[in-house]
Amino acid sequence: MQRKAYVPGIAALLAALLAGCTGGSGSNSKAADPKPGDVSVNTPAAQPGKYRTLPEACAAVSHDSLDSLLPGIKQITDPDQRDTAYEGQATLTYDTDRRVGCGWKVESTDATDHLSVDFERVVSYDNAVSDDSRAEDIYATEETAANLPEASASATPSDTASATATPSATPSTSTSSASASTSAGPSQTPADLQPRKLSGLGDEAFLDDKLNSGSSTAQQRTVTVVFRTSNVIVRIEYAEQPTASTGTPDSEEMQDKARNLARKLVDRFND
Repeated sequence: MQRKAYVPGIAALLAALLAGCTGGSGSNSKAADPKPGDVSVNTPAAQPGKYRTLPEACAAVSHDSLDSLLPGIKQITDPDQRDTAYEGQATLTYDTDRRVGCGWKVESTDATDHLSVDFERVVSYDNAVSDDSRAEDIYATEETAANLPEASASATPSDTASATATPSATPSTSTSSASASTSAGPSQTPADLQPRKLSGLGDEAFLDDKLNSGSSTAQQRTVTVVFRTSNVIVRIEYAEQPTASTGTPDSEEMQDKARNLARKLVDRFND
């Protein structure tokens, strides 16, 4: 009789245990739900950049552009030496999918000219940050480092005219300004040729212009153009040092040549 009374008790205990396990499995499935704010679940990965490869840097600049920027090339009489000058010297890099560059240096009867181009393809390794956004950050850092004059970054001819006609300007101030303009030395750059942001060149661009003393008494001018197109940043550096100790490179001419090359490189990326 005791054994018959004990068996139903075991059955009741097993039923209770099974009910507890069933409730437990429900709570476990609820705990496995994704956490709020989980980027991998709720937020799509940022889009990759437009460009996956880079052009060959030394072949990116046409012979016509090199003839304009480096006039000494045409003065080279030996065909092999002239071909070598056109080829340029590739910049040493360890990942040509991420960064490539090329440089040229040519002497002429009037000056020694240097040209370098650098292409950087920016890749973001953060799923929440796109390649373009990362490239924007890098570009912004370089533009800030260039320390562009604020007035020239947004100045227009009308702005300049209104500034000249400002009532607060006194006669003595105008006289001194005119005198300074008249006696301006070769190291001074006109306002419209100052370092500045450039419009209509890639997604964003700026130009820098510096005049420094070279190894001799001649002044070396270096014009730099940097622009961004999607996730690629392009840097152009164009420098000239006259042969004559009293010579000074023409700022407007050098800037025009550097900007023309930049426009051609933008077109190359858009092809």
